[in-house]
Amino acid sequence: MSLRVAIQMDPIENINIASDTTFLLMMAAQNRGHSLWVYDPAHLSLEDGKVYARARKVTLRPIKGDHVSAGDYETLNLHTDIDVVLMRQDPPFDIAYITATYLLDRIHPQTLVVNNPTAVRDCPEKLFATAFDGLQPPTLISADPVALNAFHEKHGDVILKPLHGAAGSGIIKLKAGDRNLDALIELHASISREPLVLQKFIPAVSLGDKRIILVDGEVVGAINRVPPKDAVRSNLRVGGVAEPVQLTKRDLDICAAVGPVLKEKGLMFVGLDVIGDYLTEINVTSPTGAVQLKAFEGVDAGDILWDRIEQKRLPT
Repeated sequence: MSLRVAIQMDPIENINIASDTTFLLMMAAQNRGHSLWVYDPAHLSLEDGKVYARARKVTLRPIKGDHVSAGDYETLNLHTDIDVVLMRQDPPFDIAYITATYLLDRIHPQTLVVNNPTAVRDCPEKLFATAFDGLQPPTLISADPVALNAFHEKHGDVILKPLHGAAGSGIIKLKAGDRNLDALIELHASISREPLVLQKFIPAVSLGDKRIILVDGEVVGAINRVPPKDAVRSNLRVGGVAEPVQLTKRDLDICAAVGPVLKEKGLMFVGLDVIGDYLTEINVTSPTGAVQLKAFEGVDAGDILWDRIEQKRLPT
């Protein structure tokens, strides 16, 4: 029996199929005989208590430059026409993103939304990581210049990043005694009312930033993302290089602490970021790394995810 699957995502024509995790997840579904539609989050509607999406049915091919054929737009009732919605648009995690979670709340769990939209909204990626005592480096989240400066003075070398940033955007290393913090706080305040994150610098970042993928709370595998020489950002979108990696006992201990909470919250596809011995982020919006994991280890996180989804949605 096949499932009817809608994917809420950025324009599918623009993705790089050589590295895009959403494409991998979709191909895994198509290979199992499931039907696929795609829609932009701007094409969600709530009318008379029902949620609709203006979507296109798609067929995928693993051919660069010719990877998708799309049908005409049709309006889907997400309560009755669809079995599963994958929420996979990229951040920014802004009010439009949050509003989309409110709309998808109306259909979940009658229509299974992956990840659970309530949990996506309630677990911002840098904030969520602070819920696990003893796993993070010293971390401050604040918009208060006095608190930020005191933290910097206390901990010396720190990393500054926007609370809801993604893909390495806006990340800056400040050395002990650096006098630029106040100017950076002022610059950020001129464009956003969101707090900033200050985190004690972890020198082990030069060896890489692990992305550990969990499905339904269980470890699937990991890749390492190594930053360019003398850089502190290891994200693949800003020049980091992916390489195979083995998980340490500390990595597995972190996963054992976080995994049951992910499962309980319905966060079925998640990426943990671990630098050295520390958890730095829990990525719940549209985590990546599955393509590289499959290339390095032969582990298909998409197949594992669809095994779990089918257990929840197909009759036994």
